[in-house]
Amino acid sequence: MAQINAFSPEKPWFVRYIWPICIMAAIVIGWLTARKGIVIPGLLIAMPFAIAFFVGLFLQPRIALVTYIIYCFVIMGVIRHVKGPPFGLGMEALLLLGWLAILFYQTDRFPMSKTKNDLCKMGTAWMIINILEIGNPAGASIAGWFYEMRSSALAWYMIVPLAFMVFDKPRDLNLFLMLVLGFSTLGALYGMKQLYLGVDEMEHLWLEAGAKKTHLLFGKLRVFSFYSEAAQFGASQAHVAVISIVLALGPYKLWKKALFGIMGLLILYGMLISGTRGAMFVLAGGIFTYLFLSGQTRILILGMIVAMIAFGILKYTTIGNNNSDIVRMRTSLDPNDPSLQVRFKNQQILREYMSSRPFGGGVGVIGMWGVTYNADKFLSTIPPDSLYVKVWAMYGIVGFLIWFGIMLYILGKCCGIVWMTEDKALKQKLAALTAGFAGVLLASYGNEVLNQMPSGMIVYLSWVFVFLGPQWELEKRQLSSTSLAT
Repeated sequence: MAQINAFSPEKPWFVRYIWPICIMAAIVIGWLTARKGIVIPGLLIAMPFAIAFFVGLFLQPRIALVTYIIYCFVIMGVIRHVKGPPFGLGMEALLLLGWLAILFYQTDRFPMSKTKNDLCKMGTAWMIINILEIGNPAGASIAGWFYEMRSSALAWYMIVPLAFMVFDKPRDLNLFLMLVLGFSTLGALYGMKQLYLGVDEMEHLWLEAGAKKTHLLFGKLRVFSFYSEAAQFGASQAHVAVISIVLALGPYKLWKKALFGIMGLLILYGMLISGTRGAMFVLAGGIFTYLFLSGQTRILILGMIVAMIAFGILKYTTIGNNNSDIVRMRTSLDPNDPSLQVRFKNQQILREYMSSRPFGGGVGVIGMWGVTYNADKFLSTIPPDSLYVKVWAMYGIVGFLIWFGIMLYILGKCCGIVWMTEDKALKQKLAALTAGFAGVLLASYGNEVLNQMPSGMIVYLSWVFVFLGPQWELEKRQLSSTSLAT
């Protein structure tokens, strides 16, 4: 039989012309590479992976949330090292893809009825308030509103209902804890690398661009790891340290308790080298909340005694003053600290200005987006320092009371759920998440913690898992009853 070559008319056209096509493609790619650099080949290499990711996401929307969790940890490190694309918008893009996968492809598997709960209703109400703030007579910039609203309302509005639909199994809670603890430990280790081996070139450029004013104090680096800056790194490390330590005290296998304990210690060290004084309040508030939730009077009393001793050592002694990190933590308990006095002075100025503005100056009028998009407004000249102060300035006393009331309601309901949970292993996980949220809420009085990533993401998903606790326990009981019946 005669052999048919690639150019035989019996072959399909794309087979007959495969070699000319390949040669032309190679020439075009080579020319584009010469003109545009390695971007074009990089895109071509990434394309199959991107297609596989999108296909997988639409088949299994929970991939969007898993990717989002990872993205929230690494995004600031990526932005610091890769200039150009607006990587920050990738967070909303991932959540939007998850929603599109549900609304247009997976509506039968993930019914919207799962979102009929207090948490989603309050998120919707807070989103509506943010939309209404566009009409605030103070006239804040729409661009400032957009960028600020992403962290103050949109993240909650998109994450929580999505998680109730696609991230609602006990295995999802375990995956969430594994990712959060894993990336936080990695963050602590990378922070140690920065401290002992130095920062890389792009991090050095970031410091020289202005960040060294707050990150190099008396020649000592405040470690920031791959987070946005040292304050968020320290607060997040303290937050996850609370979760890890509480889990280490749970009714789990010895190797798991040891693993949680080791990770907790590493993350605590990450908190310490960040030089973030506000992180102390995350730790204190979280541990106290856990002791309260434990329901064991003896443990609560013992914990309070240990806390009082630690407070006394930091407040009234000079033990550890040879360590600059401990010295900086000690200043958080000094009411005469200069930075604290500046904050009090700024709050007094705001108090006078806000007395005639019950609905605030508008979303995005204060803080980073205020400086960028509302430089003509008085509030943009006042550093908020605190999330509480920022909410007060943007939404006024009316909005602040609504926001704070929502936070207290969620915290109270989470505590009630933990108390009512009988499954000891599940109860410990829910207690860890609730304690972490309590610590973040307390620390947000002194710093912007809750509205930054990854802290905000961890808190929002923590709410979801705690609220799902009663459903999981009920399903476990029903399964147990069915097994006994058969």
